[in-house]
Amino acid sequence: MQMKQLKNLLFLKISFTRFVKVSMSVVFFAIQSCVKDKPEAVIQTPVQLTTSKKVYVVNEGNFGIGNGSISLYDPSNQQVITDFYFNQNGTSPGDVVQSLNKLNDNFYVVVNNSKKIIQCDDHLKKTDQILDFMSPRYIQQVSYQKAYVSDLYANSISVVDLNTHSKSGSIVCSGKTEKMVFVYNKVFVTNTDRPFIYVIDGQLDQIVDSIYVGINASSLVLDKQSQVWVLSSGDQSKTKGRLSRINSSSHAIESFWEFELQNSPWQLCISKGRDSLYFLNEHIYRMTINELQLPTQAFVNRGSKNFYGLGINPSDYKVYVSDALDYAQASTIYVYDQKGTQTHFFKAGINANGFYFE
Repeated sequence: MQMKQLKNLLFLKISFTRFVKVSMSVVFFAIQSCVKDKPEAVIQTPVQLTTSKKVYVVNEGNFGIGNGSISLYDPSNQQVITDFYFNQNGTSPGDVVQSLNKLNDNFYVVVNNSKKIIQCDDHLKKTDQILDFMSPRYIQQVSYQKAYVSDLYANSISVVDLNTHSKSGSIVCSGKTEKMVFVYNKVFVTNTDRPFIYVIDGQLDQIVDSIYVGINASSLVLDKQSQVWVLSSGDQSKTKGRLSRINSSSHAIESFWEFELQNSPWQLCISKGRDSLYFLNEHIYRMTINELQLPTQAFVNRGSKNFYGLGINPSDYKVYVSDALDYAQASTIYVYDQKGTQTHFFKAGINANGFYFE
């Protein structure tokens, strides 16, 4: 969750994050959360969903308020249920909804300041929860029965048993750990407190290597050649941000590019074909994995928007980005095609930081 330093100072006061299937046509009524644990019901206009693949929007909410949420968007008819989790469960997921992932046909909602992960079925209805975290961020599957969970304050990666829905161990890793990728039975994990990413053996549950990538690295992706790309934000004062390409077999840095000192790039994403990178640096930028230099022209200029969350839909290659506005209002989600032309927009929850695409 690496933002610009000024954004971090503001957002830590109100949001605590960033370094946060419907199989048949059915009518839902969305109910919006307002008060922690006992939200008031606000009835939304009935929404008719289709059987097409959906987009889930992760809304952090505000730190300490308990108004985190998950929105559901149907791209085929442009319908949205602003608070889909509440609609399905009758309660808010908790305080600062950081991320959402699907493992073994179950959804896992990582709720940062509530120190928990909620397990849900295919319709996002709660079935269980995993506790005993300090400040969980992201969950990464390692095997059918095991996953890793990064954490802001635990100085470790938690090992989770997906069969018993409980923590089964931990891996010491000092600092604030963030996003992860899994390749060749190894997990590469970012750490915003250290200028390294760490490599964990997924069978031994041990750190086997560290790789210098610069400070404030929070996002990484795998390309079509299974190479790891890491984006580091730098600190805007004395250390430049950096984009690094790492050989996932040898752990060698094959190439890296440095940004201008005043830049603060973050939210690295990759296209369905895993051959084009997207990231935020005030605006949205795009570059292919074969480029020899960083892009100088924005793919989408933000104008007066406050871009915060970014994602690429693998179903239609469209680019989704959230405008967090003042971090207190409900975010606006903008959708762009591959030419950078806006095709649609809709409202989600407060501080939408990411997306899960079916």
